[in-house]
Amino acid sequence: MVPSFSKNRLFSHLNYAVKTLCFLCTASLLVLRTAWTQQKPEAETAVPCTAAWYQAVESSISSGDGMGHGPDIASEEWKSVIEFKLGVRGNPDVPNRNSSEWCRFIDDLL
Repeated sequence: MVPSFSKNRLFSHLNYAVKTLCFLCTASLLVLRTAWTQQKPEAETAVPCTAAWYQAVESSISSGDGMGHGPDIASEEWKSVIEFKLGVRGNPDVPNRNSSEWCRFIDDLL
């Protein structure tokens, strides 16, 4: 035997289910947004062209070979490797590597 529901009772249950689903979706989006904003590269929080910024860039984009070999951080060779890994080496829009504009350009890419 199928239980009989009044239209009002059915709509009440449906309304509750929709509100619960909306609440769960909103909560999930807030959790995802929080997780996403916490994953910002450290370079975005450090002042460009400082030792902390160079280290943060290196943490985000390793210039080494995975065996402990690589250019000195902040050197001309290191900057070239960073440009290569970001796909901008040889691009005429990249500022001079010895300028603060270069750091801001790389920071914007990260």
